[in-house]
Amino acid sequence: MAASHAPGPARTPPATLPLTSATDQAGGVAGTAVDLSLYPIDTLKTRLQSAAGFARSGGFRGIYRGVGSALVGSAPGAALFFTTYEQCKAALRQQQWRWRWSEPAEHMAAASVGEVAACIVRVPTEVVKQRAQASAHPTSSWATLQRIIVGRQRRTTVGGGGGGGGGLARVVATDLYRGWTITLLRELPFTAIQFPLWEAMKAWRRRSTGREPVPAGESAVFGSVAGAAAAAVTTPLDVVKTRVMLAPHSERIAPLVARIWRQEGLRPFFAGIGPRVLWISAGGAIFLGSYQWAFNAFSGAR
Repeated sequence: MAASHAPGPARTPPATLPLTSATDQAGGVAGTAVDLSLYPIDTLKTRLQSAAGFARSGGFRGIYRGVGSALVGSAPGAALFFTTYEQCKAALRQQQWRWRWSEPAEHMAAASVGEVAACIVRVPTEVVKQRAQASAHPTSSWATLQRIIVGRQRRTTVGGGGGGGGGLARVVATDLYRGWTITLLRELPFTAIQFPLWEAMKAWRRRSTGREPVPAGESAVFGSVAGAAAAAVTTPLDVVKTRVMLAPHSERIAPLVARIWRQEGLRPFFAGIGPRVLWISAGGAIFLGSYQWAFNAFSGAR
């Protein structure tokens, strides 16, 4: 369980790391709950950020396009994040008596490592999801994935690359993991804001009530506040990530940012900020509230 301790003397290293099975299950429950309940808002946000424009990307039609991809990736991605986060946090805590780093630094470092691990699952499913969301025609996650594979095969043939066993590996590396760098550039500062803030609010609540663990409802409120703050600050990075993932060809980040600034100005960098803050604020409540509830239940906390 994500737990901070009150300030005091150097902490004694815990005897064991958190229960991996509990974090796996709790993370999976949290991720699936968010993706199912808030998917339409995510779709509208993606379409607002698309270079093609909101109406040409589908408008208010088909707001559940691509949900299959989100469901495939949500549980394993969230479970991988929370398992890595809790294990790294416990490992860092075991060394805190020696290095005396602060708890916010501990939470930032653990959450950053967790995001890198989660992106192994998140990036390819996000690519398929966003392309389905921004399609002007009805489509599914499976049909979108097939188009990505066929499109890569055609470009390889036209370019003289031929077929062969490297075709699938090229699709994965070039197309399904397109946006890996910008996703990390978005997720790391987002997490560095959200999780230390969430942990700090839980620690404050524990000190003020003397109650352990923090109930799921309170964790949900703190997650909502932390998520809203992080979402607003990182919206420009989210816009760039969406443009990279939706581009017909691979885009380098710096030239893309320069082109958006030159052709469209500052406003596009905050496209979809309303739906994004709403989605992540509600998502933070559901994600971190359901995570706390599931973790408390699976670990036997009372």
